[in-house]
Amino acid sequence: MSDALAPAFAKLRRAAEGMAHVVEGTCYGTPALKVDKKLLARVKDAETVVLVCAPEDKALLIEAAPEIYFETDHYRGWPLVLARIGVISEEELRHRRGIGWRMVRKVPGRSIEWEALVPRKGSAADDGPRW
Repeated sequence: MSDALAPAFAKLRRAAEGMAHVVEGTCYGTPALKVDKKLLARVKDAETVVLVCAPEDKALLIEAAPEIYFETDHYRGWPLVLARIGVISEEELRHRRGIGWRMVRKVPGRSIEWEALVPRKGSAADDGPRW
């Protein structure tokens, strides 16, 4: 891992402490946290992390806290939001990780079906990120 990415990943790690089934890995060559082999969060660059986010929450987050949350064209239409790691509080990051964990964790009774959020191969939205 690049020294430049280490502080961002350390903050992600702290936010995920105590969460069951969270493992460290990589995604697009950068440090990532995964649950059941699915992305929970990853470092995009030294200032930005990618967080799993319900599509219905994404626009609200960006509107309510544009100093923290944003998206680029690459992430439009995907259940992911970008966050400025130097601005997001540890408490907010932990809260977002809890929501993301429930989205990707395969447990009976979860409120969001992850598979329904990810476009199928060959669909019109099949040009975004892969994990």
